[in-house]
Amino acid sequence: MPKLKTNSGAKKRFTFTGTGKIKRHHAYHSHILTKKTKKQKRNLDHQTIVDRCNLKQVRDLLNLR
Repeated sequence: MPKLKTNSGAKKRFTFTGTGKIKRHHAYHSHILTKKTKKQKRNLDHQTIVDRCNLKQVRDLLNLR
């Protein structure tokens, strides 16, 4: 059986913590920023952990089993 390829879009978007959790960036922080408040933009700037309900999909994209 051939090796599985990692989704190239996913490997650019997700990183790992030291304990093996998967980090992601917040959405809605790339354009149309003029109508968003400073507080909203500041809070979107941080990274967060991938939610439990989406973890299986992300792990499949990264070929982690």
